[in-house]
Amino acid sequence: MEKVTKYHTHSIPLDMEDIERDLDKPIVEAGIAAKTSVIVRVGMLDLGAGTGSFRVRQMMHRIAYPLGVHVRADVNLTDIEASCTDGKNRITEVIDLPTTGVNTERIWLLEHFADWFSVNLGHSAVYHNRGVEVTDKLVENLDARDVSALSAQAAKEARQNEREQRKTEDDMPVQPTNATTREEREAEILRQREIDADDPIVRQMAAEEASEKVGADSSRTATTVRGAKPSKAAKQRNHQPPKGQYAQHFDHVGKLAPNASDPNFKPITVRQAHERLDLIEHRKPLYSPLFAGFASAIACASFVFLLGGGLYDMAGAFVGAGIGHWLRRKLFAKHLNQFFVTFVAVFVAALACTGTLRLIGLYDPIALAHDTAYIGAMLFVIPGFPLITGGLDIAKIDFPSGIQRLTYAVSIILMATLAGWAVARIVMLNPQGFEPQGLDPWLTGALRFVFAFIGVWGFSVMFNSPQRMCLVAASIGAVTDTLRLEITDLLNVPPEAATFIGAFLAGLLAAAWRTSVRRGILPPHLGYPRICLTVPSIVIMVPGMYMYRAMFYLGQFNTQSALDWAFRAFMVIICLPIGLAMARVVTDRSWRYDI
Repeated sequence: MEKVTKYHTHSIPLDMEDIERDLDKPIVEAGIAAKTSVIVRVGMLDLGAGTGSFRVRQMMHRIAYPLGVHVRADVNLTDIEASCTDGKNRITEVIDLPTTGVNTERIWLLEHFADWFSVNLGHSAVYHNRGVEVTDKLVENLDARDVSALSAQAAKEARQNEREQRKTEDDMPVQPTNATTREEREAEILRQREIDADDPIVRQMAAEEASEKVGADSSRTATTVRGAKPSKAAKQRNHQPPKGQYAQHFDHVGKLAPNASDPNFKPITVRQAHERLDLIEHRKPLYSPLFAGFASAIACASFVFLLGGGLYDMAGAFVGAGIGHWLRRKLFAKHLNQFFVTFVAVFVAALACTGTLRLIGLYDPIALAHDTAYIGAMLFVIPGFPLITGGLDIAKIDFPSGIQRLTYAVSIILMATLAGWAVARIVMLNPQGFEPQGLDPWLTGALRFVFAFIGVWGFSVMFNSPQRMCLVAASIGAVTDTLRLEITDLLNVPPEAATFIGAFLAGLLAAAWRTSVRRGILPPHLGYPRICLTVPSIVIMVPGMYMYRAMFYLGQFNTQSALDWAFRAFMVIICLPIGLAMARVVTDRSWRYDI
């Protein structure tokens, strides 16, 4: 029983005897309890990685579809209540997480797991539809330290194999063949039925129907060429779909998988699925606390420059944020309360920043006037993921999850600003903002691009992104944040509107990146989830200065100024998820229509 209960340590237990009995069965033949244990566990891992409720539901549906299970899930900040039925039986599982966090590597790995799961059950890949070899190698080697490098190597090998196969085909005599490809059939099906091409489940169903049609056309072509009778294998079905309300959903269950006739074919068992998920769940962070602290240091120092700070301000923020985030990682490893850890880490970071400037002041008294720098040292605790995903959940009419995420983000911000205010009162600071640097506009724009790139890279490392993902997000962030600042300065665009434009452009660039990977323009191992690219690229737009000033004036009981800065911060913050949501509406049919 221990082998089963370890998968659900924070859940109301299912029928564990049923799951244990089915552990070594092919998962398509297992009972509803065993199937649900895998479906809900995937949702739990995705939720614990910091993604929004709409993505958690989408991921659970992708796992449930090849199993012939229908899922109805209520997803909140730290809990899932999912009811699953296979047309015969019904079961409900409730899971709650002790805390929440961010892990973009896990979000990315779960996307590959879902495709690996689907393909090995005889269905089509959805998310990485041109990189099945990459997905297989990645999921089969989840115990490796750097799976990103493995995926790149697999993509390279797949390209070599494709070139060799194309060369072999070119050397062969031309035979009459069906020119219509599966991708063309899939696009035709989607266009004729006017259904959503961006919804993963719809794409999967269309891809499978297209594969069947291409196979049937190939059989007819072979008959024409060889004069043989059409094969009956393509028409065989070894299942009896249930009748009634869910018949259409379960109709695909039990179809003969393309490779099921292979004597070496071994379907996924319940145990194998859980073993893969176990490797994903227990993967160690990609970066040590020391390196993560360094990434935090350069991210916050870059943030300070983008806010208008100079070298002394950046130096203070570098030291403070580096020490603060290193301490936060150490305290989180002891499973301490998040709000307590946030207060302590920010308090120490602000003191370290102030102390650094005091030491520099012994040699150059001008450094003593840079009080505002310690605000930059606090910015590593900005809860970018819950802020953005909360807004996106509300855009999908999921108010319970969205409100919970926004409330959590506001609570973290309040703890951080309260700690910063306490340090300001203790050491008698009175921050008034950064002094103008007086740089040439062209030089300012170039430096903004460089520091935006470095800053987003640092935040991506803090979110546990692989290096290739960090660089892609940093490239998007460098373009969008530089544009936001430049149009504010040169065109006098209000900061709120500029933030919306920057977030909207970030969403479009992330969508263009995904489309380029899907169409084969970019290699398949670079196919990262949008949320892993957009949130790090726009978190640097969060108005940390505005939020701190609101708390500072509130501590001085200057309510008018406090409300003024609080509303300024609010207007900028809400423009971030609105910009991303608008980009999804433009590029994603599943967001464009309410169905």
